[in-house]
Amino acid sequence: MAKLSLSSLKKSELEGKKVLVRVDFNVPLNESGEITDDTRIKAAIPTIEYLIDNSARVILAAHFGRPKGQVNEKMRLTPVAKRLSALISKDVVLADSCIGAETTKLAQNLNNGDVLLLENVRFYPQEEQNDVDFAKSLASLADMYVNDAFGAAHRAHASTEGVAKLLSPSVAGFLLEKELQYLQGAIDNPQRPLVAIVGGSKVSSKIGVLDSLLDKCDKIIIGGGMIFTFFKARGLSVGNSLVEEDKLELAKDLERKAKNKGVELLLPTDVVLANEFSPNADSKISSINSISGEWMGLDIGPDSIKLFQNSLANCKTVIWNGPMGVFEFEKFANGTNAIAKTLAELSTSSDVCTIIGGGDSVAAVEKAGLAAKMSHISTGGGASLELLEGKILPGVSALDNK
Repeated sequence: MAKLSLSSLKKSELEGKKVLVRVDFNVPLNESGEITDDTRIKAAIPTIEYLIDNSARVILAAHFGRPKGQVNEKMRLTPVAKRLSALISKDVVLADSCIGAETTKLAQNLNNGDVLLLENVRFYPQEEQNDVDFAKSLASLADMYVNDAFGAAHRAHASTEGVAKLLSPSVAGFLLEKELQYLQGAIDNPQRPLVAIVGGSKVSSKIGVLDSLLDKCDKIIIGGGMIFTFFKARGLSVGNSLVEEDKLELAKDLERKAKNKGVELLLPTDVVLANEFSPNADSKISSINSISGEWMGLDIGPDSIKLFQNSLANCKTVIWNGPMGVFEFEKFANGTNAIAKTLAELSTSSDVCTIIGGGDSVAAVEKAGLAAKMSHISTGGGASLELLEGKILPGVSALDNK
């Protein structure tokens, strides 16, 4: 990695220093305000504990939800502070704000190994505006900066990009370093064959990724709702299935490009149809050549599953972003679950590098109980997509070079 990382700093460079750490604690809560999935909090613990063990004074900055630049009582970080305290077996002090006189005082009074969590940085509109004065207020709390929030690294915000330009050293935390090594490594220097599985409902949200992957992959497998835009572009009937009418030419163009570049582009050969968008809908399996009437496709079919599994059998690196169908409905989760199971088996038995690239794919793998068997589970949906597209992530580019 071309950026300086926390692992390259000595204890003498950390001891007694106030370290501002941008973390991604944007976790789901239930209606009672309890955290339902603490994966993102756990992902930041190696960085936090390393700083504690090296006698740093830790100041954590995080966002939660979309409060639109105003204080929202339901989006305070109180449950996060409580959960983090339990996970690191240490009291975490939660500041009432991320800036201001009281917060400055709390930061100044920290002892070596103490942890202070700043309140939601998005309570201030200046955070998302990447306001220089706001960034200076955050930077004034600390001596150095660590970015460990991969899930927010594609945002040019005050706590991700602005602060990094004001504090030195500004380095990548362990999670950010790992994310970049896996995702960047898979793209820049993969073990081949490299296969990308791209799913999800819309071609429009994955255009950049598909276009970029055509230059890097040996094979691309496409699933999810976006397949029907490709099928309609081929002149096939798709019934009531989801189609982006304005992306038909683009779908044709992507198929043409794949052929010209010698990239194997695989689409399903059969689908599971439903008579309505419902978990209890009537369903049937159909060839892609005989979709008719009011039926809509909600999953890939059994022949497609076998086709995709056979195609994955000889691969060495797999990147998966986007489910194969409406996996939230049990009846239409077979395709997604079968791919998850296949990747888990490849990862454990054949030493294949399997990278799950954020968002719904991660949710599907975790729901299937297979996350631990994958080589790498990305904590950032949007960030991983942008990295796979070859885009520069502002929160990474602002860090110090090696």
